[in-house]
Order: sequence, then C-alpha cells, then structure tokens
Amino acid sequence: MEKNDYIFGIRAVIEAIEAGREIDKIFVKKDLNGDLANELLARVKERGLVCHRVPVEKIDRITRKNHQGVVAMLAAVSYCRLDDIVPQLYEDGKLPFIVLLDGVTDVRNFGAIARTCECAGVDAIVIPERGSVSVNADAVKTSAGALHYLTVCREKNLTSAVKFLKNTGYKVYGAAGDGAVCYTEPDYTEPTAIVLGSEDEGISRDVLRLCDRLVSIPEFGNIKSLNVSVAAGVLMYEVVRQRRSNS
Repeated sequence: MEKNDYIFGIRAVIEAIEAGREIDKIFVKKDLNGDLANELLARVKERGLVCHRVPVEKIDRITRKNHQGVVAMLAAVSYCRLDDIVPQLYEDGKLPFIVLLDGVTDVRNFGAIARTCECAGVDAIVIPERGSVSVNADAVKTSAGALHYLTVCREKNLTSAVKFLKNTGYKVYGAAGDGAVCYTEPDYTEPTAIVLGSEDEGISRDVLRLCDRLVSIPEFGNIKSLNVSVAAGVLMYEVVRQRRSNS
C-alpha cells in the first residue's frame, strides 16, 4: 500500500474531510470515544462517508504509526452520483451504456473491467458503498490508467441504482446462468445497463429480481466458469457490435 493511499490520526482525518478530500472509507477503533472522536464521527455522518468500527488489530495491519484508532483510506478518483450522470447523458444526446458491479472485490478483476469499460465507450461504472472493491492506486494501476478517464459512481446500494435506471428508461441485463438467454439475443441499441456479480456468489438475489432479462455466455469446457473480467469484455463488446451495426 502506498503511503499516500491513507491518512491516519483523528485530527488529520477530520481536516481531510473538511478539506473535501475524496475518501473511500474510514476505519475507526471499536471502543474509540472522547470529544475529538465524537467530532470525527459527526463529520463522517454529515458527509455520508463509509465508516467501519473495527478491532484495533485491523488498523495496526494498515499502519503501525500513531494512528489514534483512526485511518481514512483515500479514493484514487472522484466519485460521481448516478442521478447526476444519467440526466446529463440524455441531455448530451448519448445512447447510454452503464456497467454495474455487484460484489466484485478483487482489485485485479475490477481494474481489468474498468480498462475494458473505457475502451468500449461505457459511460459509467457503478459500484456499491459496501461489499465492493476500493478504487485505490492499485485499481488505477491495474486498469492501465483507465480509471482516470472513466466515470465511477458509488451508490448506497445497487437495488436503488437499478430501480433508478429502469425508471429513467434503461433496460437492465444481469449476467447469470440460470434461466438466462444467450447474451447475443437482446437488443442493446437502447439505453442499456449490464450487471455483473462476483465470481463466487454472482449477482445478489434482490438485484437479480429487478433485471429486465438475464443473459449468459455459452461455455463448452469442463470448468464452465469464465473470469468475471473476461465475461464483462464479451458482453460489452456485443453491445458495441450491435450499436456499430445499427449506426
């Protein structure tokens, strides 16, 4: 972990919040209390930041310096809001294309997906606040710098994000196996969002139920399990193929 990826110490983290630094999440020692700690927690609540109360051992694994029971992990990019991005895409006359990641926690997979998103002209990638990879320096490096150009939205939960997209005219497709149609069957020449889940759990049940259709990629080998970043690339470039053929 690079030293610039985090800030430690109660006052230092408060100052970072007040300065508007882009913070991915904050770890606070479980039993931390006192006036300064309460001030920090108030700032965290005001900004709606992700905060985890954890044993001190977890913070010690990040840094052995005088952290005072608080470490803030910095985001390598500025997060955007989905409800700001969607209207702007329509105003710009774009045919929107958004990718949502549900439970993808591996930084290498995330970086590879982000890289393909940027190359395929995806308008935004959406991740949830919790249970997701952090957009840190490692993610940026793995994406070959694509995350510097790609819009990243971090939402409180993907269920609300999917509902919002459906209500604003998007067709939402979930990458899944059971009950899914071949990924080439749907018409992607309309506002489109594709949801990809983690390799072990897949898309969560609540999000899966909201998808307009489920799509799958045919697999003929013994393993029958594509890496999520590879599956993402296949699906994204089917959208690209259809839209180029239709233009």
